[in-house]
Amino acid sequence: MPKRAGKWKTAKLETAPGRYGYGPGLYLFRRSAHAASWLFRYSVLVGRRRVRREMGLGSAVGPDALSVDKARARAATLRVEVRAGGDPVADKDTKREAERAAEKQAAADAVSFWDACEAHIETHRPGWKTALHGEQWEQSLRDHAKALHDLPVGAVDTEHVLKVLRPIWLVKPVTAARVRGRIEAVLDSAKVRGLRSGENPARWKGHLSLMLPKPGKVKRVKHHAALPWRDVPAFLAGLGAGLSAKALAFTTLTAVRSGEAIGARWSEIAGDVWIIPGERTKTSQQHRVPLSAQALAILDAVKPLRRPDGFIFPGDIEGWPISNMAMLMRLRRMKGDVQATVHGFRSSFRDWCADSGVPRELAEACLAHTAGGTERAYYRSDVIDLRRDLMQRWADHCLPPAGLGANVVPLAGREGD
Repeated sequence: MPKRAGKWKTAKLETAPGRYGYGPGLYLFRRSAHAASWLFRYSVLVGRRRVRREMGLGSAVGPDALSVDKARARAATLRVEVRAGGDPVADKDTKREAERAAEKQAAADAVSFWDACEAHIETHRPGWKTALHGEQWEQSLRDHAKALHDLPVGAVDTEHVLKVLRPIWLVKPVTAARVRGRIEAVLDSAKVRGLRSGENPARWKGHLSLMLPKPGKVKRVKHHAALPWRDVPAFLAGLGAGLSAKALAFTTLTAVRSGEAIGARWSEIAGDVWIIPGERTKTSQQHRVPLSAQALAILDAVKPLRRPDGFIFPGDIEGWPISNMAMLMRLRRMKGDVQATVHGFRSSFRDWCADSGVPRELAEACLAHTAGGTERAYYRSDVIDLRRDLMQRWADHCLPPAGLGANVVPLAGREGD
């Protein structure tokens, strides 16, 4: 039991260790001669139970000590609150939580959507296959999500997202779908970081799907324009001798994706086989490409441009290859109305295979298309010997040996690019 400190009106503090009563609900807790504090004790009804509470009022000794009179005045005020149905301890905890929430919200408000974008991109960049993917991520949000850039990431709502998507949803459905997905990813990562709460306003299923037409219904998918395979020889014959022309011819002869070709490095060439590592392929699996005599001739032609960064088709800046746009611009500068894209030459190759009676599995293996189901279980070899013969036949069609010297010549520089 706490001891009563003489008369409650005394201002003298007890010095012996112990707990002493100094008035209704007010106690002095003396731990030692130099350590003592004031406590206020009360009880409240929580549900059907009466619960005892104990609340510290401050130190009773030292430079910041609360005097007996002030402690009693504070206790008197608290008793009034308790009689009125209050709970000083719970109220204090609630106030502290509110202050913490306000501080957290202030910190979140200081982080803009664009800050969150940059943080998300830097976090995931090491896991993306190419630096180009990160650039595309950043550029799409920079160009199309300007309305969100300066907003606190926690304040982005459905109307903000729709303001970004509506102007491009019907005009650029593919781009719009990508932008939506990227906004959703940024907001999800911001939520994990504690910068926002609630549902993601950029989610599609059960949310934006009710306010925007399905992307696939907006516009029919337009496949990459492809040159008829019979026109490929004449096309390559008129390419010229620039570096982008060499890159485009190499891409066509190997039937690879454009990103795989422009990112090719000398370290990936092993004799007459080009080994594309899994981190640079769409399927994330290594792809071996048998090189025809014509493709090897192109490699010989660009060897004088070899740099420490190892790119077979080096760009203007050390450490970077030429861009896909370089090959596209070469296409656009061709005489006549050439309706084709760089990626479309894969379709040209596939059509040639079909019309030449090439087995479907062999053609698909050349294109590094992943087999599925039972076919995947039994068709495990990459049949490189069969593909070596097939790719040479394709190269002989594209660049007949008689015309090889006219089309593949050593490069003295980067002429024509």
